[in-house]
Amino acid sequence: MRQDAGSDLPANNLLRRLSNADFNLLKPHLQTFSADAHEQLYSPGENVEIVYFPCGPTLVSFLVTNADGRDVDTILVGREGAVGGIVSHGNLPAYAKIVVKFGGTIVRMKVTDLEAAKLKSATLRNLFARYADCLLAQVLQSTACNAIHSIEQRTAKWILAAMERAGDDILPLTQEQLAFMLGVGRSYASRVVQSFKAEGIIDTGRGALIVRDKPALAARACLCNESVKTHFEIVLAGVYPDEDD
Repeated sequence: MRQDAGSDLPANNLLRRLSNADFNLLKPHLQTFSADAHEQLYSPGENVEIVYFPCGPTLVSFLVTNADGRDVDTILVGREGAVGGIVSHGNLPAYAKIVVKFGGTIVRMKVTDLEAAKLKSATLRNLFARYADCLLAQVLQSTACNAIHSIEQRTAKWILAAMERAGDDILPLTQEQLAFMLGVGRSYASRVVQSFKAEGIIDTGRGALIVRDKPALAARACLCNESVKTHFEIVLAGVYPDEDD
């Protein structure tokens, strides 16, 4: 993380990881806007023309539509990253639906402007290539997680991942939305949530989940999120949100 990262910089860890020189290449092209929860940034097949950098507690998810028409969350992206046109060149279609999970501030820029900046800086190209590697690691880990881990483990993992990225123990997430994220029926997710509530791990409010005991929640989770965090630390040290970020 840049040591001089201050309030004038976007609250996005990937952008704050840039050197002053590299950030200044992007700065004239960055636009800030406020995104609402459930706002769709990309549809499958849509040409990828904009790069989005979630800031602060804003959270974005990649969704893949199954044959039965259900959308299933594959990965979450928060202030540690970006979505859209990270390493791509030319006109390429989006594969997944990209939707804002937790609304808030997002910084965006045109893919063409990012590509022009990369041509001027090898270190900028390197950083985005490293982030693309971290994004791929999330996809691979998510695939393995969905195949081998229980709904309870996956539920705990998703809540932890969302909490760490949002930087808050109160998540604007209903049980129905949680079930949607997990790709399971609402009754399955509800049973896990009720079990966690009975153990004092989480609580529920109006349209929100409240984490009461993070260590206990972590004990119920699989280690997939920890594996992703470890890979981030090796490839892009300081970018993945920590307790004090």
